Amino acid sequence: MQVETPWRPEVSRRLRRESTRTGDESMTRKLKLLFILDPLEGLKAYKDSSIAMMRAATRRGHEVWALQRAGLTWREGVVVGTGCVALAVCDDDAAWYRAGEAQALPLAAFDAVLMRQDPPFDFEYVTATWLLERAAQAGVRVFNDPRAVRDHSEKIAITEFPQFTATTLVARDPADIHAFIDELGDVILKPLDGMGGSQIFRVRADDPNRNVIVETLAHDGTRTIMAQRYLPQIVDGDKRVLIIGGEVVPFALARIPRAGETRGNLAAGGRGVAMALTAREREIAGFLAPTLWARGLLIVGLDVIGGHLTEINVTSPTCMVEIAAQQGFDVAGLVIDKLERACG
Repeated sequence: MQVETPWRPEVSRRLRRESTRTGDESMTRKLKLLFILDPLEGLKAYKDSSIAMMRAATRRGHEVWALQRAGLTWREGVVVGTGCVALAVCDDDAAWYRAGEAQALPLAAFDAVLMRQDPPFDFEYVTATWLLERAAQAGVRVFNDPRAVRDHSEKIAITEFPQFTATTLVARDPADIHAFIDELGDVILKPLDGMGGSQIFRVRADDPNRNVIVETLAHDGTRTIMAQRYLPQIVDGDKRVLIIGGEVVPFALARIPRAGETRGNLAAGGRGVAMALTAREREIAGFLAPTLWARGLLIVGLDVIGGHLTEINVTSPTCMVEIAAQQGFDVAGLVIDKLERACG
């Protein structure tokens, strides 16, 4: 059932998943959903996956609330969000929400809490997972599960599934990193806490800048980094494969690097092209899906290049809007489907 607020403009065309919902499926009880987000005024409504989810929830008549991570507090065994605001959400990208008065509410007042704060995954982020874990232990449904988020380094998590990865090294000793570069001849170096393609370098064995790159990334041997065999298939895109509640989305967003660039990240200027999954991508995602969902990871974004798993993103995976726009598959609607079932 699609519910419109009085001020909403014309709703955009129905997407594929909405058209397959039955009458019984749409008659779920009204949920009260809290999204922990970056500052609302900084979100880009035309491409933000969190906003897509809030819009999907609003269309089904659910309550949408927002909270800044700094508003998480704990006292006497209760986790409270100070500064929770109810949102009226619409499809106008220029003015996509109206916020109510800020309130201090226990997280237990919500049917589900979605942690959608972007990295960096610093000490404050870790602290948020500890507080959210206390709320989860008290019975609050928190997605993604805070312990699972804390336990899944988005880079190192691939080491659990080496059968799907390219040749990879995790190390901090410059001698080990240089030996890896010499062995493979052409590698990608990246920090373990980056996002959006930041500080990612392609380094060849004969690169005159390799010493300074390794020194800078590894902080002279005091910071662990990741090195991976360079995959020339990056020219065809760094594929973002989404898994929602253990269900593999049948389309990936190939983030294709611009000319002269080795990074496909959209934040680094890559071009997003949504396409059907390959057999290899289905194999990887299908293998990981039940394991990750069993850990409480509702929204997961796998990064796959040339049939090799390169990252497992669990903090705030994106690309829902692009897949919906180009392939008509309502990924955000699928998220709300899963929440309705989990909270049913």
